[in-house]
Amino acid sequence: MAVGNYRKTHVLTSELVTPNLKRVVLGGADLTSFPSGYECGYVKLLFTKQGSALKEEEAFEQLSKKNIMMRTYTVRMFDKATATLTIDFALHTSKEGTSPASDWAKRATAGDEIIIGGPGSTKLADPDANWYLFIGDMTALPAISCNLERLPSTAQGTAIIEVTSEADIHTLNKPDNIQVLWLVNPSPGQNSLLVAAVKALDWLTEKPYVWCACEFETMRTIRRFLKREKQLEKQDMYISSYWKYGRTEDQHKVDKRTDAELER
Repeated sequence: MAVGNYRKTHVLTSELVTPNLKRVVLGGADLTSFPSGYECGYVKLLFTKQGSALKEEEAFEQLSKKNIMMRTYTVRMFDKATATLTIDFALHTSKEGTSPASDWAKRATAGDEIIIGGPGSTKLADPDANWYLFIGDMTALPAISCNLERLPSTAQGTAIIEVTSEADIHTLNKPDNIQVLWLVNPSPGQNSLLVAAVKALDWLTEKPYVWCACEFETMRTIRRFLKREKQLEKQDMYISSYWKYGRTEDQHKVDKRTDAELER
């Protein structure tokens, strides 16, 4: 199908990494043209507005009806030699009871078809920073993992990661001097433990590079602390909200645009 940046793919394997993190490996002839080097970038998964994965045979009709919605996910791995794309899904259920991408990933089995768009730009930490602070919830865990795997072996710092359950804690591939602080919050988007943990952290003397992605309101609180209390500038950090509690991705995009305007 490969049209523009859209590619037809199908599920090769689907397995739980932890109870709330599902790894899906995609294959297909269209992925032979997928570019290398986009780990920590993103792809768009295409669904109908009714929540079903968009199929190739219905793509033109659904697009013409504007009956399409997209969901954004991190490129966890891409193997050019085998043309396989790995995506890790933080499993959840929305307040409305449906989460198209998460629901699809929960049920995904070999052969299931899905159309993807992208890839989009990578968000990697500065490789020359004095030290690092990574902050995120389970939606950011794939991108944080990508970053940790690409740091110099001499890198030092801390990763603060909030997960849904104790069983979601797992070993990460990282430099020896990066410490991981796991926080367990069974109610994602509510009562986040990230802010308190960031404020309680013992900071090194030199200025760090901070990489942060999490829920919208939590992100705004952390960003305010980093700018006002720690005097970090734009070039010292990547900070973004990956979702907003009680809002769909489309609604969250509107909120992000408003927030960006206010931050100028």
